[in-house]
Amino acid sequence: MLNLAENLQRRTATDMVFDHLHEEIASLKLLPGAKLSETEIAQRFGVSRQPVRDAFSRLENLDLLLIRPQRATVVRRFSMQRIADARFVRLAVELEVIRQACSLWDNERARILDQNLQQQHQAVIDGQTDRFHILDYEFHKLICELGGCAPAFNTIQESKKKVTRLCVLSLDRKNESAGLLEDHRKLAEAIKKGDPEEATAVARQHLARLDDVIADIHAKHSEYFE
Repeated sequence: MLNLAENLQRRTATDMVFDHLHEEIASLKLLPGAKLSETEIAQRFGVSRQPVRDAFSRLENLDLLLIRPQRATVVRRFSMQRIADARFVRLAVELEVIRQACSLWDNERARILDQNLQQQHQAVIDGQTDRFHILDYEFHKLICELGGCAPAFNTIQESKKKVTRLCVLSLDRKNESAGLLEDHRKLAEAIKKGDPEEATAVARQHLARLDDVIADIHAKHSEYFE
């Protein structure tokens, strides 16, 4: 049986390998279909094979790796069905969050969300794409928290991650911020008015922006799909 020190050491090594591989897969430094070797990864990070095996297992649970017995482990290819499933879950949860937010919204909640929108606007003006996407993340998180549905954000974010890796392949991401900001403004205004029908319609339109992007990527990079 492992003692506490050995267990902590393994966990730390596993976390290190997991974090590095997760970033490389999410950023497409490791492309879909790329083969990974436990031995080579262990040598690269200077660890034993067990932490690598544990990290691989965690990545497989996130649908980022495909572990095949007696065959090479590979970075999982995109699946249009899994993408559709993830987007369905995100939309269903987010619409319910927005409906509840409409019933709770007040001037203080509106003020807090407006501060975020002002920062988004400045990020667009300054051309700070990375900054904008951080504020985009915070915008949706604030709606969940201020709307009394904080735990729902985890589900929304997990579903969103399944699409985010795919969108790295889009060359238009740097030009999308202004359109997303306009959606955010319309959504904030509808929630402020307490109009769930308008707010959910804006949310549907907001998510639908990805439809053409996903279809275009699928057409241009079919080799990265199952």
